[in-house]
Amino acid sequence: MSTTETAIASAEAHSAHNYHPLPVVVASAEGAWMTDVEGRRYLDMLAGYSALNFGHGNRRLIDAAKAQLDRVTLTSRAFYHDRFAEFCTELAALCGMETVLPMNTGAEAVETAVKTARKWGYRVKGVPDGMAKIIVASDNFHGRTTTIVSFSTDPEARADFGPYTPGFEIVPYGDLTAMREAMTENTVAVLIEPIQGEAGVLVPPAGYLPGVRELTRERNVLFIADEIQSGLGRTGKTFALDHEGVVPDMYVLGKALGGGVVPVSAVVSSADVLGVFRPGEHGSTFGGNPLACAVGLEVVAMLRTGEYQQRATELGDHLHRELGLLTGGGAVVAVRGRGLWAGVDIAPALGTGREISEKLMEQGVLVKDTHGSTIRIAPPLVISKEDLDWGLDRLRTVLSAR
Repeated sequence: MSTTETAIASAEAHSAHNYHPLPVVVASAEGAWMTDVEGRRYLDMLAGYSALNFGHGNRRLIDAAKAQLDRVTLTSRAFYHDRFAEFCTELAALCGMETVLPMNTGAEAVETAVKTARKWGYRVKGVPDGMAKIIVASDNFHGRTTTIVSFSTDPEARADFGPYTPGFEIVPYGDLTAMREAMTENTVAVLIEPIQGEAGVLVPPAGYLPGVRELTRERNVLFIADEIQSGLGRTGKTFALDHEGVVPDMYVLGKALGGGVVPVSAVVSSADVLGVFRPGEHGSTFGGNPLACAVGLEVVAMLRTGEYQQRATELGDHLHRELGLLTGGGAVVAVRGRGLWAGVDIAPALGTGREISEKLMEQGVLVKDTHGSTIRIAPPLVISKEDLDWGLDRLRTVLSAR
């Protein structure tokens, strides 16, 4: 067997089969390019589902991590450390908020947001104990914990994991009327993705997000924006909500916040909302650790320059123009997205999204499928226009091979 086949066989023999990766074994990476164990190079057009917005091995982030590794990496939250206050201060400022609750993974941050909203509902809004309701959207993807899959509409994420956690109302994504009708005096929050990534990079109708903001403010309900995939530069703005001029009550952040170096997530909100917590009521041993804070601080500093948002805007405009040209020939049914992020629906006659992804891999381009015939394109924001065009040429080649 080849080195690749040996590595895959070993992984399949000794790991749970909860993923179905493409058959490539990455050994090194830099910028927008990855190299496998056989020495073959691939253009990364997925960027770790936005975790690698700043590219592989970004020197600023690696240097920040290395410098912190020599000092202190973990204290637990039993003690303060000298990077914590600065990280919380700078991230809060980037978000236009006051208070940060750091965690590690996106799912942990979503769970934290859920707990925050419920406690706020009981302590501040006056909802009767055990009666708090949170409205979510169909086709959402917020993580895979037992609570989160309880309000998923994806059978693969939900089936066989019950009994499910109560307290959630599911309404159609983009339907403001349905959301209004679902609200009661016990509704404490609306939790939505401004753009639904896993669902195929779905952008809601114009006016929907401002409508959610108006409705939640009117009904004294928290607006929680899951910007784990859409935030931190991906769409051409710091946050996807910025395109609509909307500021939520709470941001849920992750992925790119750790720069592809370490897992970093956070809930960012007002002091009034996050002030509902008292010592011992919520926490994480690794959340807000020194290494995470050092990397996260550098991510915030990079975003403050506006360089990455501008690149995502300019390259995103080019990406969508080029993808739009593919919709007239019958190979591509639809293209959606914003910034350097696109969901491309492939004509079923050409193959499934998985099959197209495998063919692209053979051409030296790595993407990933979702929901049957859709592929997602989300390269690192540091990708050059030349490399982006090279990847798009490979896509044209695959789609034209009948």
